[in-house]
Amino acid sequence: MKTVIAAALGECVHVAGISNFLRLAETAGWRTIFLGPAVSIEKVLEAARTEKADLVGISYRLTPETGERLLGQFAEDASELHENGVKFVFGGTPPVAERASKIGFFEKIFDGSESPEQVLAYLKGQPAQNLTASDFPQLVTERITWRAPYPILRHHFGLPTMEASIEGIQKIAEAQALDLISLGTDQDAQENFFHPERQDPRRKGAGGVPVRTLDDYRALYEASRRGNFPMLRAYSGTDDFIRYAEVLTETIHNAWCAIPLFWFNQMDGRGPWNLEGSISEHQKVMTWYGERNIPVELNEPHHWGMRDAPDMIFVVAAYLSAYNAKKYGVKDYIAQMMFNSPPGTSDAMDLAKMLAVLEIIKPLAKKGFRIWKQTRIGLLSHPLDLDAARGHLAASTYLQMALKPDIYHIVGHTEADHAATADDVIEASKIVRRAINNALGAPNMTRSPEVQDRKRHLIAEARVTLEAIQSLADGNVQDPLADPQTLAKAVTAGVLDAPQLLNNNFGRGMIRTRIVEGACEAVDESGRVLLEKERLSKLMRLA
Repeated sequence: MKTVIAAALGECVHVAGISNFLRLAETAGWRTIFLGPAVSIEKVLEAARTEKADLVGISYRLTPETGERLLGQFAEDASELHENGVKFVFGGTPPVAERASKIGFFEKIFDGSESPEQVLAYLKGQPAQNLTASDFPQLVTERITWRAPYPILRHHFGLPTMEASIEGIQKIAEAQALDLISLGTDQDAQENFFHPERQDPRRKGAGGVPVRTLDDYRALYEASRRGNFPMLRAYSGTDDFIRYAEVLTETIHNAWCAIPLFWFNQMDGRGPWNLEGSISEHQKVMTWYGERNIPVELNEPHHWGMRDAPDMIFVVAAYLSAYNAKKYGVKDYIAQMMFNSPPGTSDAMDLAKMLAVLEIIKPLAKKGFRIWKQTRIGLLSHPLDLDAARGHLAASTYLQMALKPDIYHIVGHTEADHAATADDVIEASKIVRRAINNALGAPNMTRSPEVQDRKRHLIAEARVTLEAIQSLADGNVQDPLADPQTLAKAVTAGVLDAPQLLNNNFGRGMIRTRIVEGACEAVDESGRVLLEKERLSKLMRLA
């Protein structure tokens, strides 16, 4: 274990920054020694020799002119230790940091603008200068480990032109705002990339960047090769799934596959496949990525939540997602948990729902199947007022950190007003980083009796629904929960249902829901909460 000592130098008594630095050093595996405020040069150097320090950190936050003279004397007196391989870092206000940089003695200078993650990266051995892609892990599982205890950050980004999108990606990468940029491509890119004859010029850029060729994707990836070299990924399309997977893997080195189980087809109007056919195709995509050891995220449960399905169906969809991922060969599974869906859900009930998801899928995590946690804000939950949205972004982030996510999907505060620009993404990243840093010292909200009781209730109710789905299978089906025909029947029969599926060609839309004491519940005509056995019994009588 390497040793770092730190002190506020000379007459400086400000030690908050040093305390934070040493706390991060402990997280990175260092042995830390705090010498205190107003420490003399002689005492710092004596401690460095006695403790055989590998790194010495000093701080000075007073008058720049005085600090420059003091630091110059320190550098002169510490030259022998420096020549013997001891490293020195400095932290102070920007004016003092500027003076310190002119001395040319310190390996790293912190002026307070750095994020905790950037400081932690340095303490874990990231080079101080001449950064290349090799200095930043380019596999998502490695980057998660490298960034811990902070989650890696991602944000959706894609503007209506290639030029604006390339410029934006460059700006985001140089700002080191994200670990991963999720490319937002327009609908024609997702559905008709291989079918120019089906593309509609009037829809170009609708919903994202109009990627039309392999070189377009390569240009977007090249734009990210700077700053902290963020990884890229894109949704897996709504047609020609395997061909599209090959394109994404070849051009942008797709960090992970993102695909639903029941959606992006005729049921939601986002693709040409029928329900059963799309389920089968999505399972094939999981296998393709699994064979290449590329992680897979099923962005499934929140599609039910956004359509006002009860919390119980959200949990069921989460289990079916993880179950199918494992069944079809995925080794690293990313469990996405969208909070605030529906928007009226309370924090306590939201947290309980996500804990139910994690507990019900946890037994699957064995025999080469790893589960990584990803949380995010509800897509429909941001208020239109940008100041209020900033508050919502910070508060929801703080709550989500109770789950200790591996990946935090930033849904920027501009979502309700406009697609995020690069500046919006960078601002949202700053808000989130501060909320995450604060939340690392938060009390454990998951232990609330109210939260735990709701979690247990949801798991029990979800098991009833899963049994009902299994009962729909034909007699020769060996694994109903992974069988496309059975899964499709679960939707067409109304076992899996959401109010917004009313008048849908596949879904029933018969279920009624209401927010009851912060939870989204299935209710009867009078608004009374229905237990799942009662709901399914009524459904069978109507069949």
